[in-house]
Amino acid sequence: MPSIEDKRIEFRRLHQSGCFAIPNPWDIGTAKYLQHLGFKAIATTSAGFAFSRGLSDGAVKRDDMLAHIRELVEATDIPVNADYENGYVDDPEDVAESVRLCVATGVAGLSIEDATDRKESRIYAVDFAVERIKAAREAIGKSGVLLVGRAEGFLVGRENIDQVINRLVAYSEAGADCLYAPGFKERDHIKAIVECVAPKPSNILIGGAIGLTMRDAASLGARRVSVGGAFARAGWGGFIRSAKELIEKGTFGELANAASYAELQKLFGQN
Repeated sequence: MPSIEDKRIEFRRLHQSGCFAIPNPWDIGTAKYLQHLGFKAIATTSAGFAFSRGLSDGAVKRDDMLAHIRELVEATDIPVNADYENGYVDDPEDVAESVRLCVATGVAGLSIEDATDRKESRIYAVDFAVERIKAAREAIGKSGVLLVGRAEGFLVGRENIDQVINRLVAYSEAGADCLYAPGFKERDHIKAIVECVAPKPSNILIGGAIGLTMRDAASLGARRVSVGGAFARAGWGGFIRSAKELIEKGTFGELANAASYAELQKLFGQN
């Protein structure tokens, strides 16, 4: 099993060229399956994990999220990037301490958002958000963990693309290694975001069937593509359809799409 240092080195190497998919599992089983398929890295999903705990996105406490991040790191041999929301704190000094706790889980990367919460969708003032990124950068130190600066303004309906670009440039200058602005679907917008921080790498979110492929993402200059909570929602979709069919019709047709018991037994080594 590769060491934490090995995984951090590999994660940085992945960001140097090309475009790779970094899908988002929500528990140990889904993380192991993504590794089994051959993905080179994975990222946690705050929404997917929250839903698995019967909570809304943003309602998971920091200690519970840290425990979840650690279990995915320890269960897999590939680099893990933590969706660390806003660090679960506001002030830069507190961000630094929170980031140190996340680094200690063994992650290869972590993201810090400029949204203050997932309920009211408020975002920090630019200068304050920059100070938070600087604090995260200092806390990471020489650990080798890759810092992702996330600009949430467009996703939550608070800012336009020009404002988001200004933030991404500022976060890059403050020490973010990779930049990420979720919510954009138009090719020209994605291209503008990628170019504004080049040569630093950018992450784009493709969380649905929006007409973009990995090849498209690569052609637009993105270095990595995540799916956020989309895989978790896809799993919930199958579960919900099956449960509704049973309660409403008393039939089991949706179960025709279920994963094979034998395949899962073989994967997890229980047979």
